Amino acid sequence: MEGGETVCVTGASGFIGSWLVMRLLQRGYFVRATVRNPEDANKVKHLLELPKASTHLSLWRGELAEEGSFDHAIQGCSGVFHVATPTDFFPDRDPEAAIIKPTVNGVLNIMRSCSKAKSIRRFIYTSTLGTIGVQPPTPPPEYDESFWTDVDFCYAEKMPGWAYLVAKTKAEKAAWEFAKENRLHLVAVHPSVVVGPFLTPSRPFSIDVGMSLITRNEGIYSMMATVPAVHVEDVCSAHIFLFEHPQANGRYICSNHTSTLADLAKSLSQKFPEYDIPTEFEGIDESWKAPYSSKKLLDLGFMFKYESSKYDVGDLYVEAFKSCREKGLMPQPS
Repeated sequence: MEGGETVCVTGASGFIGSWLVMRLLQRGYFVRATVRNPEDANKVKHLLELPKASTHLSLWRGELAEEGSFDHAIQGCSGVFHVATPTDFFPDRDPEAAIIKPTVNGVLNIMRSCSKAKSIRRFIYTSTLGTIGVQPPTPPPEYDESFWTDVDFCYAEKMPGWAYLVAKTKAEKAAWEFAKENRLHLVAVHPSVVVGPFLTPSRPFSIDVGMSLITRNEGIYSMMATVPAVHVEDVCSAHIFLFEHPQANGRYICSNHTSTLADLAKSLSQKFPEYDIPTEFEGIDESWKAPYSSKKLLDLGFMFKYESSKYDVGDLYVEAFKSCREKGLMPQPS
């Protein structure tokens, strides 16, 4: 089923979205890329410059909060890759209004457009490990797709980024309910921290996890006792693989690197000796590496390009930091 089909990618100008558009174009798909403002040259220039963009890519306006705004882009498509999501990890206003309700309403808005179109054979939803791996102590020895983040625990603890975790968990549960009621074939992809080179003009937040060790932004790296990670190319390949595979069904973890914060710091300090990267951390429990099993994805036949046996998490950040340097987003050594 390779190539020739018309598919829609929401959030196309973002880190994962732009990479996914690039890979779909490479495979011959006709891509309708939705963005908030197609006329904003600074936000879409990197999409228009992609190979095959002139013949296989079109830009469409889509606003998560606006009912029906995705109708025209999705009409006539055979598939939708829903990547767009609010990413305000530290909202300065009511979290329910800032991120939780917009995330839930956004996915339902797009799924309603899919139901209207009547041409969608598969809906690929970009979820996150954040909807799987947050529960009260003690954690299981391994996480698989059967686990769900405990929303009540998030509300009670209000850990850093809790509103995002609640938003994505509630949104995915709402998506599964809608899919069941409306007979829409939904497949959810659950990537860990996505790392690698980026096409966007600004630095993605996931890259800031590693960058925080250079900038000494303790507010970020104190969140990361463990660093489950995956290369952006593998994430996008998994999306397309699951769209094309006839037996794909349900939720799929997409993660193949797990290290502690100290492991990452040690690797980056060796690769970037010009920076004073800390390698010891107080008050962060690194005794347990959170194992997330991608067995279900691998059993379906998927293969990671950036295997953990050949690359460590630091290697993934090397590529990301190269993009930072090329775009003038890398801090100068002190």
